[in-house]
Amino acid sequence: MPGPRRDRPAVLLLLGALLAADLYFHLWPRVRKELAPEGPGGPGCPCRPPRPAAAAAAVPSPPPPPPPPPPRGRAASALRRLFGHPLYRATAPPGPAEPLLGAREALRYYRRKAARWNRRHKLYREELNLTSPATLLPLRPEASWLQFHLGISRDGLYPRSSPAVSRLLRDMRDFSTVSADYSQDEKALLGACDCSQIVKPSGVHLKLVLRFQDFGKAMFKPMRQKREEETPEDFFYFVDFQRHNAEIAAFHLDRILDFRRVPPTVGRLINVTKEILEVTKNEVLQSVFFVSPASNVCFFAKCPYMCKTEYAVCGNPHLLEGSLSAFLPSLNLAPRLSIPNPWIRSYSFDGKEEWEVNPLYCDTVKEIYPYSSGNRLLNIVDMAIFDFLIGNMDRHHYEMFTKFGDDGFLLHLDNARGFGRHSHDETSILAPLTQCCIIKRMTWLRLQLLAEPEYRLSDVMRESLLQDPLAPVLTEPHLLALDRRLQLILRAVRKCIDTYGEARVVANDTMPPGAPTSDRAKLST
Repeated sequence: MPGPRRDRPAVLLLLGALLAADLYFHLWPRVRKELAPEGPGGPGCPCRPPRPAAAAAAVPSPPPPPPPPPPRGRAASALRRLFGHPLYRATAPPGPAEPLLGAREALRYYRRKAARWNRRHKLYREELNLTSPATLLPLRPEASWLQFHLGISRDGLYPRSSPAVSRLLRDMRDFSTVSADYSQDEKALLGACDCSQIVKPSGVHLKLVLRFQDFGKAMFKPMRQKREEETPEDFFYFVDFQRHNAEIAAFHLDRILDFRRVPPTVGRLINVTKEILEVTKNEVLQSVFFVSPASNVCFFAKCPYMCKTEYAVCGNPHLLEGSLSAFLPSLNLAPRLSIPNPWIRSYSFDGKEEWEVNPLYCDTVKEIYPYSSGNRLLNIVDMAIFDFLIGNMDRHHYEMFTKFGDDGFLLHLDNARGFGRHSHDETSILAPLTQCCIIKRMTWLRLQLLAEPEYRLSDVMRESLLQDPLAPVLTEPHLLALDRRLQLILRAVRKCIDTYGEARVVANDTMPPGAPTSDRAKLST
């Protein structure tokens, strides 16, 4: 068989050539890729391909790169420059600000509340025959919500630079919930709604109290209206939706105005099944959950005249946007007064209040205690300016801490009916300002500052709201409406000054002594 032996070298040469081609065209490129340096700048390739899943699991991934620094443009740094302005670094009176709470008393009170909650939670689990050990909620003095409570003083709900508020916003955004329940006013309505006293369906303003793993509490208001939707023109203000994004935006605007009278508020996506239904002990709240025809989990408030699914709020299918507002200290620790607003509106379809028909109504208010002296009336004007900017017509009451007396600051609570119509400016909200023609000097100066191109209100609001997890919180027309309304406020104050003189209109309260003369001259023009 001589033939096959003579062909053997040719076969070997062919096999060798095939092996060399396979090494060169297949194996060698893979070796080069493995030996190439890491990073996007590899030779001949704009980006490095991802490793296979098995290799990725075997080799720990490097930590993610830090986020890029914000651009150095005008709008990106406007908020930082605003808070660095002398008007936002006004020196406080000598000595520490008078605190609302005593630290020792507050810790003792909250420790008792935490122990009582843990006992009730344990009994609840025993009634359900749950065998897994109950998780006890510890009360840590360094908890952000507790530090927020201890930081409340006569100057405001929090200091201008408060790390506790930043931590509180982060904790409300990230911490898991351990319980959920109706708010106190929802419970008051439960099963006994009086339609003659309350003209709006309870489900329209459904809100829940959520407790977190650090024993802190927040008021949850779910999303009821899309950001781009405006309140219909034919809606009365007392039947308007309550908007979660309005609560978030009100907190940021309040801080920009340096009022610091709105509790810290942050947006969050809530899993209504895991973070509400599965943690609530309220059987009534459990009973109002259902699955919609679109397979979304929904719930509504329990009230005889509105137990209807059209008033429900629904997840998608479980996740639901909402705002979380930090709770203020317990009324047992820090009592508050709820006082009717002198410029309260008529909560009926055809009635009018005296201030709506009498342009001299403020003269009557000035003769009534406590508006006859002190700064209560000036605080009412501050509140009216704030409400006009957000378009809130529903300020029927205001609250104050009793400890700080008649001259304490007013709390700007329940702002969810703001930011409903960006195309309409309800100037009647400014009645306290236009009828009384008085304003705090610091408020007047800061409003003028926010009208300057370098510190434009819409720019600083846009930048501030980008910090929220649900950004964009407001649509662009609502941001631009802030600038337009600010000009209407400035025009109203200037008209008062032209009529009565600056000395009578602008209350010379707290011009910071450290402010440069140039700033003082610039802002007083």
